[in-house]
Amino acid sequence: MSDSVNQPETPSSLFVAQEPIFPRRVSGRFRNLKWVIMAVTLAIYYVTPWLRWDRGPSLPDQAVLVDLANRRFFFFWIEIWPHEFYFVAGLLIMAGLGLFLFTSALGRVWCGYTCPQTVWTDLFIAVERWVEGDRNARLRLHRQKKWDFRKVRLRVTKTILWLLIGLATGGAWVFYFADAPTLMNDLVSLTAHPVAYSTMAILTFTTFLFGGYAREQICIYACPWPRIQAAMMDEDTLTVGYRDWRGEPRGKHRKRQSEAEAPKGDCIDCMACVNVCPMGIDIRDGQQMECITCALCIDACDDVMDKIGKPRGLIDYMALSDESNERAGQAPKQIWKHILRPRTIIYTVLWSLVGVMLVVALFLRSDIDVTVAPVRNPTFVTLSDGTIRNTYEVRLRNKQGEERAIEISAKGDPDIHLSIQGIEGRTVSVPADETLLRRVYVDAPQDSLPARNAHSNVRIWVEDPESGARIHKDTVFTGKGNS
Repeated sequence: MSDSVNQPETPSSLFVAQEPIFPRRVSGRFRNLKWVIMAVTLAIYYVTPWLRWDRGPSLPDQAVLVDLANRRFFFFWIEIWPHEFYFVAGLLIMAGLGLFLFTSALGRVWCGYTCPQTVWTDLFIAVERWVEGDRNARLRLHRQKKWDFRKVRLRVTKTILWLLIGLATGGAWVFYFADAPTLMNDLVSLTAHPVAYSTMAILTFTTFLFGGYAREQICIYACPWPRIQAAMMDEDTLTVGYRDWRGEPRGKHRKRQSEAEAPKGDCIDCMACVNVCPMGIDIRDGQQMECITCALCIDACDDVMDKIGKPRGLIDYMALSDESNERAGQAPKQIWKHILRPRTIIYTVLWSLVGVMLVVALFLRSDIDVTVAPVRNPTFVTLSDGTIRNTYEVRLRNKQGEERAIEISAKGDPDIHLSIQGIEGRTVSVPADETLLRRVYVDAPQDSLPARNAHSNVRIWVEDPESGARIHKDTVFTGKGNS
């Protein structure tokens, strides 16, 4: 018996160090599409806080603003107040349904083209390639043990550019929460709130770390989406795949091939698809959790097929259901038949329904709003003449850009009477884009039904006589009852 049998087994490591990935430059239709999407999404992110929108003298003239101090959200002509959070909830539902729809139809296209981690990683790789060179040059620099002047210069230059991108990313984020020009002046003059500096520092560091070093590790280990996507994909989902029935057996092609040699497939095992993959996987091994469906391997493979005179599409967007058809020599389904199927149609209908409901709610909402809260300590008071009085806290919201005179009235039993604390009459002035809290009294004579009953329904109306906008809230008047 050998000595190795008696030796204890070495436990396997639970952690494998990251092997740096240096994707090779590639050109093609999908790479060009990714450049366009990256440019558009980054431009939207960096430029949006600087778009101006006239909101009157009392509000910042910023088109998109999250006003945490006043708990409001501004998006061009739309203003969302705290009690209208259902608009935000609806947008989140639409975003979720949109992800389900695109994943069901086209796999992980969100991950491959528009995910922030993908976009910023693409940007960081482009900077790295511009400073250090393409894949082979970066590999040589990585494997170089000696830190000479050239290596230090290239690494320092790359790091500075990455930090500047991270700083711009953090700076753009904080500009969404305050007037951008004003905050920029405060940041430069070092008079901004410490929260702004700390937020920028955190986002600068995370962008630098995630886009520069973590990269594919975020997608593999930190993001839950790769594990969720499988439940949304089926045999008709279009995703990046390798036609092994056409490419195998792979191997180098020779001009002269003996009759004894087995015929080769179209794949020449050039590793081009592996060298351009930002996740470092081999798509020829089949579907893998790490694949983000960026389709760069398609561009690389099509380029090789053009050079060796073979038809394109060895690696392509395809569905699992296409395999059996193509192996049998039949033509694959048309793309629209993969996309338009019951699951995607249901997602589209639900997504559209939520969107229509939000638009209808947006146009039907009033320019004024009111909340009514009865004061329950005490529930009612008895005045000297026997009148029963209930007190209510009425909060008025004026969503217009100018001051409004709002009239408050009560409807119910004809004997009840409404008055406003500290004001003659029933009209109050509400400042532009503000909320006003007023204490309102509703009185009922001692012999009236509301005064004798324990509870009576009362409707509080608020009206803007100038615009004609009216809105009401129902509440309860508490009388003596059996007391």
